[in-house]
Amino acid sequence: MLFTKTSLGVEINPSGVAFALLGGTAVAPRLERVASASFAAGTVRCSLREPNIHDTQAFIDRFQGAHNLLLHRSKRLSLTLPDSVGRVTLLDMEGRFKNREEGLDMIRWKLKKNVPFETADTHLDYQVLSIRENGEMALLVAMVSRAVIGQYEEVLTAAGFAPARIDFNSFNLYRVFDPRLTLLEDSIFVFYYNNSLGIMAYYNGVPEFMRVKELSGIHAVDDRVFMEINNSLLVYRERFSGRHTANVFCMAPSHVASTFCGMVAESAGTDATLLEAKTFVTPGEEAPGDQESLFPFSAAIGAALRSL
Repeated sequence: MLFTKTSLGVEINPSGVAFALLGGTAVAPRLERVASASFAAGTVRCSLREPNIHDTQAFIDRFQGAHNLLLHRSKRLSLTLPDSVGRVTLLDMEGRFKNREEGLDMIRWKLKKNVPFETADTHLDYQVLSIRENGEMALLVAMVSRAVIGQYEEVLTAAGFAPARIDFNSFNLYRVFDPRLTLLEDSIFVFYYNNSLGIMAYYNGVPEFMRVKELSGIHAVDDRVFMEINNSLLVYRERFSGRHTANVFCMAPSHVASTFCGMVAESAGTDATLLEAKTFVTPGEEAPGDQESLFPFSAAIGAALRSL
């Protein structure tokens, strides 16, 4: 037991904070404990350009209080944030980069007119997904304002924590189900989580379409959600004609999951398989094992998996 590895993931959103402590291994994760705390209205507000935390002391108090419930000494954590605080895009680039710095400069130049903040003041990262026969590169690019990400880092450090990795909810939700999805060459994953609708399409194991939209105050099975799913899948089919994957998956709060999957299936024209976190993590003695209890910790579980 002295060498048992654990990993701590935490999600921050305007409603509150959710912690997930994992043990075991990456291929057989075990959920040790979860903890959460709600924020008073206005404590955190998502913004692309401005600092998100508006009541620092209230944020720290609630954050530390939730962490104390875990009975876990380590303050090192992997952080996941709503997609609405940044931008993720799939980008095609001609030619090759001499090095990573040149790549960052060229991406900033290409995107400078297409993002809602100054690219010079942006923390940007990218991953080369594939290199086509014509030499063109397909890239996955993630961007967030330095003012936004810097504030999260500063406040968490002031609270005594060490945020080792930071990324967005969409990636971490996908990561929870990665063992199932990576077995398939092509798949479509549609989720509704914390007022955000996401559509992620993969082909030959590589993402080729991503869209995440915040729909605050909209119920997961509202007509507007159906319209957004339908429109997004239409755009995907028009952009990639000939794609007719039968591997469609969905994720939504337990009480509406069946209806949500029905909406996804109607839009996709094929059956949609419900994915649940309870299938992919084994609950420890002090962790919940039912899907309804696990759902609010889904993104935090995905974040914890990054370091397991």
